[in-house]
Amino acid sequence: MENQNISDIIESYLKQILAESQQVEIRRAEIADQFNVVPSQINYVIKTRFTIQDGYVVQSKRGGGGYIRIEKVKLLDNLDFIDSLVTAVGDQITRHDSLAVVRSLFEAGTINRREANIILAAIDKAAVDTGDRALNERIRAQILISILNHLRYES
Repeated sequence: MENQNISDIIESYLKQILAESQQVEIRRAEIADQFNVVPSQINYVIKTRFTIQDGYVVQSKRGGGGYIRIEKVKLLDNLDFIDSLVTAVGDQITRHDSLAVVRSLFEAGTINRREANIILAAIDKAAVDTGDRALNERIRAQILISILNHLRYES
């Protein structure tokens, strides 16, 4: 343990708890006090070590009764496919290209017809029409990337 930095120690502590349970709910300030670090150090560990790509979903609630919940989830087998779609989407995507992404998901069997139709409704021109084409393409990309990240794991 001597060669570990404090981030590694905090990560190990949280993962040890997660080994016994599917999720852990913590108070940032309490963990910071426990390890004698500033609360932003806890944020850093959670943001960098407990990502969806690593098989974790993180939820937080701010305020006096606030918490950070880390949940271990089962990743799907087709992560490379999802990763390539995330890369293809990038920071912005046209309506035409977004339709191709949804079609790829459907044809690969990652989503069914109903799910494809729901995604198409969410990224439809009418749903993201701000009057600014570049902004529409950024919003569409954010929606698709959020969906793709949720497709990485099974509920």
